[in-house]
Amino acid sequence: CYSVPLATLENIVQSILPQAFQPTSGGPWLGAQKISDLTIVTVSNQVDLIVQIFKKLLYFDTFSAIEQTSLSLEDLSALAQSTRLLINAVGPYNRYSSPVVEACAKNQTHYLDVTGETPWVFEMIQKYHGVAKDNKAIIIPEVGVESSPSDLLAWSLATLIRQRLSVGTREVVVSADASRTQPSGGSLATLVSLLDHYGLDELKRSLKPFALSPIPGPKPVPSAPFVNRFLGIRVVPDLGTLTTSIGASPNVAIVERTWGLLGGKDFYGPSFQYKEYRRARNKFAGMMAHFAITLGFIALTIPPLRWLLQIVAHNVYAPGQGPSKQDTAGDSLELRAIAEADQHASKPKRAMAKFLWRGGLYHLTALLAVEAAMVILNDDSIIDRLGGGLLTPAMLGQPYIDRLRNAGVVFENRLMPDK
Repeated sequence: CYSVPLATLENIVQSILPQAFQPTSGGPWLGAQKISDLTIVTVSNQVDLIVQIFKKLLYFDTFSAIEQTSLSLEDLSALAQSTRLLINAVGPYNRYSSPVVEACAKNQTHYLDVTGETPWVFEMIQKYHGVAKDNKAIIIPEVGVESSPSDLLAWSLATLIRQRLSVGTREVVVSADASRTQPSGGSLATLVSLLDHYGLDELKRSLKPFALSPIPGPKPVPSAPFVNRFLGIRVVPDLGTLTTSIGASPNVAIVERTWGLLGGKDFYGPSFQYKEYRRARNKFAGMMAHFAITLGFIALTIPPLRWLLQIVAHNVYAPGQGPSKQDTAGDSLELRAIAEADQHASKPKRAMAKFLWRGGLYHLTALLAVEAAMVILNDDSIIDRLGGGLLTPAMLGQPYIDRLRNAGVVFENRLMPDK
């Protein structure tokens, strides 16, 4: 794990690391033995404070070392050479993490992160996919809440339809419902930093349909009439009333990259479309949410308003701060998805899938990252299957879903009966 001075160290330990390992009296997830080959790396000079935090939370003797490093490529290369896999859990990634990806790609070190910064991921693909592929380094960005659940749902439905019906998937529609979610300082800092770092043109380029795909994607198909799109409302049978989701864009981009990495038309299908929305109580509430999000993004494009938002965000949660595990005890995330088979029929076959987690989203992000890491580290044949490069969460396939189920995630999929 890799941290920066902006992080509040105790909050990181309380909200992220306990999800990967239980206190030493109980042992980690995989058994009673202690993990002796996990190293915590920080660029903070407060190493003594880190030790105190681990002792207080009974995690200290779980780890082999706490090391201090810098953001220089030389130090990061030495770090990458000393480990098999690195989890990078701090943002804004566009500000701190490009040299981390470079070091891992060049030194055959597997890498995971929990970003949602699509423009940065687009940049990393352009710069380091080829390098990582040549060196057989598995680099998977967005392995947290953005975008593992969405990517795995789409993959599981496309797989089910391909195996059971021998056809592609025409469309996957996802309804996301996150209860009581509070932002962290890092998330707010990331939001206001993207336009400062990339500019509006680069942002638009990275968010075009199938921009992250290694091959050209299908032509986008409007998901609803113009009036519905303007109002931000879509009604989908078995999903209900849906509206614009602020977190949809990074998820869509990753799912579309998976489409391309897995052969495009040969697996998901030549007409594949992925749409993600947030569940709305009713049409009026959905319209209000849509217009609020639209106005918020417009405000971010205006420098004075962006500067004001940055001040407000810093006063609400400074980077490194956020809700505690106790504050998020009653939170949950549920994604429900409907997929339509690419069949020439008046009523094509459909399939349904569900991803459900009861608990805080920052704790879920830690779980998603750790379980992805365990899939990579425990599979001796993964390099032969995946090669290397900038990949996606769904490339880890069914073993990843199985581990998440064992860790408490509800994950279901099935073909739906004909109506």
